[in-house]
Amino acid sequence: MARPGGLIFLILLFNRSQYPRNCPTELNTSELVRLLQKSAVEQLTTVRQLELRDIGSVVTIVTTDFEALYAYKLGDYQRCLQLSTQNVHTLLYADRMTSVCTDPVIIQLLDDDIVSLTALTLIVHPKSRVHINNVIISQPTLSLYLLTQCQLKLRHSVTSLAQTLSYIRVAQRRRPVDRTLNQLTLKFSARIVLRHVNKLYNSK
Repeated sequence: MARPGGLIFLILLFNRSQYPRNCPTELNTSELVRLLQKSAVEQLTTVRQLELRDIGSVVTIVTTDFEALYAYKLGDYQRCLQLSTQNVHTLLYADRMTSVCTDPVIIQLLDDDIVSLTALTLIVHPKSRVHINNVIISQPTLSLYLLTQCQLKLRHSVTSLAQTLSYIRVAQRRRPVDRTLNQLTLKFSARIVLRHVNKLYNSK
């Protein structure tokens, strides 16, 4: 996946012309982090749009995966669900697609579960620090994970969850088995769906 070089978007954010000369020396840290993350998502979305323009004829690409991820981080689960559902429908049966690399820029946008899976992958496969195949997540896998989490948080029906589980099974068959984090994320998504469904049936 093409990515912005270094932290260019940070430089843009801290352009002195954006702030008055009498700007307070003490900044609101939470607001600063939010602005940094928002800027990162905008830059990453621009990269997706450029990828779509340049290689969209040979690779299936959606441009809203980072937007969906950011919506999930903000707790806007309905928006994340809408975008992720559209992305799953576009990507699920695609033969070629792009991926998300869990590098230091992206890791800040991911939730604790994915961060933990990434750390586990790096422990099991230390060489992943050099060879990134084990620490990338394909666009459909990320979209399925977000779809699953949003359905659970929005208390969707068992029927909806069963449909998502069938999508996960399709993705498991179609995704390369040598991409460790990708496979772990799919297995984790399937597990939380099954655990929730079993809990609902047992409570009846």
